[in-house]
Amino acid sequence: RCKNLSVSFWNSYWMLPSDVCGMNCFWEAAFRYDYMKTHPSEKMHLAVVACGERLEETVIMLRSAIIFSIKPLQFHIFAEDQLHESFKDILDDFPYEGKVNYTLYPITFPTESAAEWKKLFKPCASQRLFLPLILKNVDSLLYVDTDILFLRPVDDIWSFLGKFNSTQIAAMAPEHEEPRIGWYNRFARHPYYGATGINSGVMLMNMTRIRRKYFKNDMTPVRLQWGEILMPLLKKYKLNITWGDQDLLNIMFFHNPESLYVFPCQWNYRPDHCIYGSNCKEAEEEGIFILHGNRGVYHDDKQPTFRAVYEAIKNYSFGDDLVHSLLQPLELELRKTMHTYCGRVYKVFVKQLTKSIRDLYARRSKG
Repeated sequence: RCKNLSVSFWNSYWMLPSDVCGMNCFWEAAFRYDYMKTHPSEKMHLAVVACGERLEETVIMLRSAIIFSIKPLQFHIFAEDQLHESFKDILDDFPYEGKVNYTLYPITFPTESAAEWKKLFKPCASQRLFLPLILKNVDSLLYVDTDILFLRPVDDIWSFLGKFNSTQIAAMAPEHEEPRIGWYNRFARHPYYGATGINSGVMLMNMTRIRRKYFKNDMTPVRLQWGEILMPLLKKYKLNITWGDQDLLNIMFFHNPESLYVFPCQWNYRPDHCIYGSNCKEAEEEGIFILHGNRGVYHDDKQPTFRAVYEAIKNYSFGDDLVHSLLQPLELELRKTMHTYCGRVYKVFVKQLTKSIRDLYARRSKG
């Protein structure tokens, strides 16, 4: 959404409105690229956990991460053993151009409680709680659910690490913007962060700080480290939690609110932000940065706007022209969804995507 020297060119090329940006984004971009300039060779680590029928969804997420990102990417893929060969066959065929590497891991839980962790909420979902303990040599990590789609470079959310103050160890978005439809504030039987809780589908972590921190809790006056607190939390609250590991994270950050950096809703935009009417103001102004298709909306006809974005990225072939092969077909499909609440604000689904494509071509033109 930022104005730059190439705006006039792209306006004539795509017939974009010239007032698509403001000064706020100038300073946001200035910070972002200053961070990139001072961390030029930094590799971005992205983790995902895939079980069951999540192979295709995971691959489409990884494709979306590759398309726009600038710095090198390291994927950490935790998957059931029977999915490993399929992942290898698909990922080895990606045109990485030297900027992407991946490592496959088995699903691993503490031996004495593996069965209990695996059946919590959805199969394998709670694996993400143990990433700081498994990836001991990784300093920082972006964890995402399989149903995530990146509509701007991963670099941009990665740069939030540079905004953490001295006490913050992780960043997540609120579960809801509108308390009247919030789940935690209406139904939760356990402590939760803030007014409406937090959603763990997009979680940026400084894992070095996580491993070092001693957490306040309501089980003992003694502060506990990450590896010490997880099982006691589960034992205390397992009869009161609905959303599994996300609930445990809410409890943890309720007692340690100073440790969380909260980023706006357009970094984790879900159906709840539009199915009852638009309630993510930042997305209305700036577009969606990261799309989170929970509720299975990529695979049914209940929210066709979300499915349209998923199908557009799925059908895009690396190297094709992004305007004619991704953006234009997507806009045509989104216009067909205007009979739905999310479809009425379909422009928020392409606003940032349009800018990301424009910025990508601008970078390429500069060599």
